[in-house]
Amino acid sequence: MEEELKCPVCGSLFREPIILPCSHNVCLPCARTIAVQTPESEHAAGGGSGGDHADKLSLHSETDSGYGSYTPSLKSPNGVRVLPLVPAPPGAAAAPRGAGPASSSLTCPQCHRSASLDQRGLRGFQRNRLLEAIVQRYQQGRAAAAAAAKCQLCDRSPPEPAAVLCEQCEVLYCAACQLRCHPARGPFAKHRLAPPPAHPGAPGGGGDGGGGKGAGGGRKLPTCAEHDLENYSMYCVSCRSPVCYQCLEEGKHNKHDVKALGAMWKQHKAQLSQALNGVSDKAKEAKEFLVQLKNLLQQIQENGLDYEACLVAQCDALVDALTRQKAKLLTKVTKEREHKLKVVWDQINHCTLKLRQSTGLMEYCLEVIKENDPSGFLQISDALIKRVQVSQEQWVKGALEPKVSAEFDLTLDSEPLLQSIHQLDFIQMKCRVPPVPLLQLEKCCTRNNSVTLAWRMPPLSHNPVEGYILELDDGDGGQFREVYVGKETLCTIDGLHFNSTYNARVKAFNSSGVGPYSKTVILQTSDVAWFTFDPSSAHRDIVLSNDNQTATCNSYDDRVVLGTAAFSKGVHYWELHVDRYDNHPDPAFGIARINVVKDMMLGKDDKAWAMYVDNNRSWFMHCNSHTNRTEGGVSKGATVGVLLDLNKHNLTFYINGQQQGPPAFENIEGVFMPALSLNRNVQVTLHTGLEVPQSVKQPKLPNN
Repeated sequence: MEEELKCPVCGSLFREPIILPCSHNVCLPCARTIAVQTPESEHAAGGGSGGDHADKLSLHSETDSGYGSYTPSLKSPNGVRVLPLVPAPPGAAAAPRGAGPASSSLTCPQCHRSASLDQRGLRGFQRNRLLEAIVQRYQQGRAAAAAAAKCQLCDRSPPEPAAVLCEQCEVLYCAACQLRCHPARGPFAKHRLAPPPAHPGAPGGGGDGGGGKGAGGGRKLPTCAEHDLENYSMYCVSCRSPVCYQCLEEGKHNKHDVKALGAMWKQHKAQLSQALNGVSDKAKEAKEFLVQLKNLLQQIQENGLDYEACLVAQCDALVDALTRQKAKLLTKVTKEREHKLKVVWDQINHCTLKLRQSTGLMEYCLEVIKENDPSGFLQISDALIKRVQVSQEQWVKGALEPKVSAEFDLTLDSEPLLQSIHQLDFIQMKCRVPPVPLLQLEKCCTRNNSVTLAWRMPPLSHNPVEGYILELDDGDGGQFREVYVGKETLCTIDGLHFNSTYNARVKAFNSSGVGPYSKTVILQTSDVAWFTFDPSSAHRDIVLSNDNQTATCNSYDDRVVLGTAAFSKGVHYWELHVDRYDNHPDPAFGIARINVVKDMMLGKDDKAWAMYVDNNRSWFMHCNSHTNRTEGGVSKGATVGVLLDLNKHNLTFYINGQQQGPPAFENIEGVFMPALSLNRNVQVTLHTGLEVPQSVKQPKLPNN
């Protein structure tokens, strides 16, 4: 975690950290050194001399005279180049009356984005109080652990407290033993001496840290940067910044989206925790992967020795003519082994580095979550969530798979005649059944009642593949069945049940046979349907807009349009908002089969079940049979709800949240699609993904 607590400019632990507009942090003293001031003579005077302006910007330290010698370019311990402030030369005249004040900017040392400073200067940037508190707690924990660590070479009893740790020797030294046993010269000159590591149980050392409620409970509540006497109480979503009530009253955030500070704190905390769970899972996989790689090293060593022994036995049986060729073949095996070992070691080092970075980020985020400062947390939560998500994404796309195989696919054929000795070489192993396909979970997804699966063969697989077999169960724990056979490695299955869990697996085959199954992936279809009007099946007079969510018609006759979803199971609810209505037409709302007649009112044939309505009353209609006339119609701005309950096999309608008559149709079974019929005097907008209404008003009584 220590890397997260170091300033990118000075390389030391943060001191008075401030948050730049790009969400990165930098020490306030370092910010003064990297701020750049440029005169803007073309602007009108802003009041005050250039010296006063520099004071307002806080660009100089208190002891800086303003006329010392400046280095053109500095380089921090972390390798970040910074540009110091360039002052006016001594004796320079004051800016002319028509000249404006200097324009100051600050460039982030990490992402190199520039930010302009206003009249408040660096004080305009918010202090990262959470980071400051974590650094303080970390320093206290490290100091306590350093006091507890003992020198490992002392002949005193008890040993002296350790002062440094040699990272190369991995030995703790007190000051006297370090001078005597580990001088900074000779072979020790390049060794790195660091402070003793923090003890796991010490504060800030990876344990509980004492930084929970106790640390935050006694801290003074943060006040608004603009209004010192006001505490933060709200969060401006537009500006992504905590605000106080006075900020809202002055009008700066009056028209912004403002929410309660506590609610946004909990929401962002939950998002960060959820993202951390993903990184934690990937870190666990990475640790298991490191164990796999280390076992792979041993297997490569053992297999390499076996192949060498076999090769030596074959070559020794081929008399003197094989001697020179034997050496060449041994060299090939050795090079192959060294190449595999090098690739694995490189992968181990790379994976170890990424794991260390992810672990440090996790520890830092956990410390942030422990803090009880909502406003401070929200200052950095967006950036932390993005960093955690990026950290999670670095483990995908084959990152946790070996780049080489432990097997040596080499076989020496000792049958050729002596004249063919000089052409001896390794041949590939005989064809085998394909290995287990690897499911690409990052590409597997569900949408409504469709699932998409993707897979690939493992790297370094030399066995040919002629095709794949994808199997899916029935969504209710039943038997697997084949849903796809072919050469593609991506397949989408439509028409599944909503709110159901499906198990899927895949296997490969070639001329030698069928390989083993992959791991089983579990896919959950949506419990609530999201869909639009379907332009491909709509009548040609239907006009769709608003991403196919708004429908109207070019004809005075009724025309039918269907939705893109099909339902055969579960409970589903959607609403249609009447955007335009002139009190004359009779739009119809309901469900239909895919082959419903499109050029007449919905419900006039036997393929649709609908409610048609005017401005005073409504009727249910199926097979051109009108039933259950109910008082109460629609007008511009009305909302019609359709509830399809395929568990109870009935259809119910609502107008403006009130049930319209009794359940319209019962004992309906099969596959249904949302449907609507209208003419040019009506415009309707579809709203989907809605929860099923739990409580409704009393239904209107029908007039028979």
